[in-house]
Amino acid sequence: MNIMFVHQNMPGQYREFVQWLVGRGVHNIVFLTQRKNAPKIDGVRTIVYKPHNVAKDDAYGLSRTWENATGSGFGAAQAASKLKDTGFTPDIIIGHVGWGELTFMKEVYPDTPIIGFFEYYYSAHGGPVGFDPESPVSAHSPYILAANNAVPLVNIEVVDLGHCPTYWQRDRFPESFHDKCYVCHDGIRTDTLLPDPNVELTLGRVDRALTRADDDIVTYMARNLETTRGFHQFMRALPGIQAGHPNARVLVIGGNDTSYGGKSKHPGGLRGQMEAEVGDRVDWSRVHFLGQVPFEDYQKIIQISKCHLYLSMPFVLSWSCLESMSMGATIVASDVAPVREAITHGETGLIVDFFDPDAIAAQVVDVLQNPETYAHIGPAARDHVVKTYDFHTVCLPEHIRQINDLVPEAKRMALP
Repeated sequence: MNIMFVHQNMPGQYREFVQWLVGRGVHNIVFLTQRKNAPKIDGVRTIVYKPHNVAKDDAYGLSRTWENATGSGFGAAQAASKLKDTGFTPDIIIGHVGWGELTFMKEVYPDTPIIGFFEYYYSAHGGPVGFDPESPVSAHSPYILAANNAVPLVNIEVVDLGHCPTYWQRDRFPESFHDKCYVCHDGIRTDTLLPDPNVELTLGRVDRALTRADDDIVTYMARNLETTRGFHQFMRALPGIQAGHPNARVLVIGGNDTSYGGKSKHPGGLRGQMEAEVGDRVDWSRVHFLGQVPFEDYQKIIQISKCHLYLSMPFVLSWSCLESMSMGATIVASDVAPVREAITHGETGLIVDFFDPDAIAAQVVDVLQNPETYAHIGPAARDHVVKTYDFHTVCLPEHIRQINDLVPEAKRMALP
């Protein structure tokens, strides 16, 4: 089968799927991306394209997103047109709609079915916008958010089929989208993301290897330390965690930037702001900020964790949440709808009030001091992810079924 993937930040959500397709050795795969340093994947022809236009700094705010989307869409279409001139016609096009890259793809390949990834529909209600009183919504925010939705509203008519990774994300979109979108996660590699009670981790400030058996490790992880992922509430819970369990050692993964929402005005970013707020109430010798770490190190950190914090606002569910569950972590998570889709309180994790640092701290301390009470949660969390989100046995077969429904019978892939 000829397959074209389109994602500005290759491989994006298609990391595992592309690798699996390459492993079959029978597919001709092309990946269109804007990422100049895109990873080289044997068996994949990578085509880096430039947006045809990028909105200027003084562009009108309500049309900026659409201007950037059309610039990316036209750039991607031009790259696809050159590809078509070489004789390549995809049997299926699979891509993310969020940046507009699929907007004009039917002008190049009118007869090729397209599956579009619909990640998020903007709204001033029900998501992170306006959720936290510390981040008030401006009078213009609802209009800007509504204007941003021009991209999915156009692209739902472009694609033959939509794809959403969770029901919460699908339900953010208007009901008119729902019948055209199937729900299936990208998939978690539960075969490699396993618990490991024997793993050891070495840190520069500790004179011996850390282990799950000998250390009371608490972990927090986000791509960046930001309010959307509850970093400020995590930091406010630290004094209570340390007061209730002085032996706890806290490992923090994440960069000091902002992926979502507004940036802190503090010169040290949100981390600097929160360090100043909690100040001398925290024993910093037992708190380790590790930055963004290689995947294998992240895996070890979760494997030695006795309690992992996932304090997201209502927003796209992080891969890290499900990956941590796959590794058998006991997770203390925020009580918001996307989290509740993946975690059942007391069974596969522990749900706490996002706005109550004292309750967060108390729950973490209870996990550390009464491990036998919570011993069932890690195994149950892993079992749930295996049954619901496993890449090979659950998600991959569904994605293939959806592709096969759109292509001629002679082109269909065998189900794994």
